[in-house]
Amino acid sequence: MNYQPPVHPADTTIATLIADEHSAQLLADCFAEAFFAEGAAVSLVDAGQGQWRVTFYFRSKVNKGLVRDLAMSAAGRTASKGLRFERIAAKDWVAESLLGLKPIVAGRFVVHGAHDRGCAPPNRFGIEIEAALAFGTGHHGSTRGCLLALDQLCNFVKPRRILDLGTGSGVLAIAAAKSLRRRVLASDIDRDAVRVARDNARRNRSAALVRVCRAHGLAAAEIRAGAPFDLVFANILLAPLQRLAAPLTGIVARHGRIILSGLLSAQANAAHAAYPHFTLERRIVVDGWSTLVLKRAAVVHNGPRP
Repeated sequence: MNYQPPVHPADTTIATLIADEHSAQLLADCFAEAFFAEGAAVSLVDAGQGQWRVTFYFRSKVNKGLVRDLAMSAAGRTASKGLRFERIAAKDWVAESLLGLKPIVAGRFVVHGAHDRGCAPPNRFGIEIEAALAFGTGHHGSTRGCLLALDQLCNFVKPRRILDLGTGSGVLAIAAAKSLRRRVLASDIDRDAVRVARDNARRNRSAALVRVCRAHGLAAAEIRAGAPFDLVFANILLAPLQRLAAPLTGIVARHGRIILSGLLSAQANAAHAAYPHFTLERRIVVDGWSTLVLKRAAVVHNGPRP
């Protein structure tokens, strides 16, 4: 997911502030617009009592002035005064913070770290994500929502062509490959994410089914060649989902489905509105985050067929 913390061998700079839910999401959307192509990321965490913690992650030099301006315009002067920058060594926060995470169960999927290898029962699909290389571990509500949506879809559809847009750790692509036994194309804008997703696919013995490519949005020859897709995962923020709506619609097959996520519950209607050619099949809410399963509507002919 695009707002999961990035990983890089060098130190990572983070910036945090606390704001109300509306301001926090507006700030996240502005951040996505400003830094979408720069390998940066943003996370939103409910801090309780109507407040949300916004955290920005930068793996390269930070334009602190731009971040302050975004915070000022989106969250106001008072909240922006609480903006704090900090430089942290990746080895100190990624591996250590994820090492103690318990396995996540989402339907038939169990996402776990190497320290819990073998924890998945025989009738479940175990997915191992290496903590030190994680771009997404399944613990976030949006990722769990996608896994639950996939688990339900597996009961009645068997899509042949699958795309995981903004794959991050590759967890969704691996889950689809394991459960559906289909080839999956996974893409990400971040070079390190592509490497990590490939490593995770090999770790989960899914490399033969999961192909990972680097792409800015949908601009990749592999994506164009693989279209139309029967199922697309798009676990990213609202602003990119809205911006990509038209080209994404163009690569979905007739009766195909899109699983949209990375949405606060209040944003679900706005996300669906950006995809007028799709009907809402299912909405899953996990920890305040919404996942939408959209199915492409049948083409309606108002006149005689040619």
